[in-house]
Amino acid sequence: MADPSALTVPILHNGGDPQAAIPPPAGRTVTADEIALYDRQIRLWGMAAQAKIQSANVLLITIRALANEVAKNLVLAGVASLTLLDDARVTEADLGAQFLLAESEHPEEAAPAGSSPAGGKPGHGPDHGTRPGHGTRPSPVGLNRAEAALPALQRLNPRVRIHADTAGVRSKPPSYFAGFDVVIATDLDPDALHLINTATRVTGRAFYAAGMHGLYGFIFSDLIEHDFVIRREVGNVPARRGPETRTRAVVAVSTIDGSGAGSGAGSAPRPVEAVTKRELYSTWLLASDAALLPPEFTRSRRRLRSVSPVLSCLRALWAFMQAHAGRAPSPSSRDDLRLFTQLATLKHRALSLPAETLRPDLLRSFLQNLGCELAPTAAILGGQLAQDVINVLGQTQQPIQNMVVFDGNTMEAPMYAFHPDGALGAGLLSLGADLGPVVPGPDMMPAFAMPTAPPDLPAQPGPSN
Repeated sequence: MADPSALTVPILHNGGDPQAAIPPPAGRTVTADEIALYDRQIRLWGMAAQAKIQSANVLLITIRALANEVAKNLVLAGVASLTLLDDARVTEADLGAQFLLAESEHPEEAAPAGSSPAGGKPGHGPDHGTRPGHGTRPSPVGLNRAEAALPALQRLNPRVRIHADTAGVRSKPPSYFAGFDVVIATDLDPDALHLINTATRVTGRAFYAAGMHGLYGFIFSDLIEHDFVIRREVGNVPARRGPETRTRAVVAVSTIDGSGAGSGAGSAPRPVEAVTKRELYSTWLLASDAALLPPEFTRSRRRLRSVSPVLSCLRALWAFMQAHAGRAPSPSSRDDLRLFTQLATLKHRALSLPAETLRPDLLRSFLQNLGCELAPTAAILGGQLAQDVINVLGQTQQPIQNMVVFDGNTMEAPMYAFHPDGALGAGLLSLGADLGPVVPGPDMMPAFAMPTAPPDLPAQPGPSN
């Protein structure tokens, strides 16, 4: 397997010169064959953005249903390389929503050459047999998930270099993540996400976290400091350098005369301005729990009522997992149900959200969906995540800032900006650059206080009065 640490092509320009026109990576041009292959997407985001995408090296961690969708979209977009990192093996449950794990039509693709499904000598692993009704087609059950997904991905786009890394993510030092332009961690516990985000901060790499629980899910991004360019016709009030929000500022403005469409037949083309904006980000550790909703929400009860209560459920889940060594609550355990309800009530109250929006039927539904993989949810979340990664690589669209919460019951995916008081961006976290592997321990688990009288969950789901 190729060494990912050698795949370094810095393209994010985080904290770089804002006056730069964000050109294609040096020495990288799009060939005529690639123009024909990627013609439709080049028309969407331009040749320069496509060149950057084709120079990008992406790490995708945990290959489950959500990662299947992300990987598919990135491979079809034409990234330079995609590394799949997962030390788990395929189970029967994985086959329900993970289309990359379908039984191969070619037996030789069932496992990489020289590999052993059981970790023993090649050819001496257990006999996986065949699945009923599939003749001699081998089952991927028992294979490493990253290796099992690789053949189907490679067939989608042979031009993309795809690697499978079967090690555990907790064994990787920060220097490992320096070999990638974007790191995407899916379906991991909060301590693991903190570990990876710390490494990406140390090495200056873009970080995404995402998770899916049946009808519910989230996307988080920490791009540290990210510049992007928006080109538009000059309006009545030209753009000016300066802050737009607490996290976003205009850092450069340039005008291109005569490149606009014009206001009508025979009219002169209108000038176009290229506006370079910079977004500042927070870490997972702060945004996932410590940070509160921005003032534009807390000042309006109407806006507070519109905040998805799934956010409180997610924060309660993360707190529960931190207190239980990564274990999720079990819907069949009354103790787990009571503790989760207490945590959700606490998180809801900390966000200043109206108590009536945290309904008992939502709490029960959320718990019942834990651990479930639904293909439609994976397609929605995975598509949105992959599209944002592509936008970040091309630097032509405003990216996610910084938390998206998906509720499949309402089919809504609102975005919230969670940031602590004080410095943001590169000034938020200052750590030594020479760190070894970090293993989260009990000292990383934040303390929390329990409300004295949490509401009981209803015996059966149903609307509350």
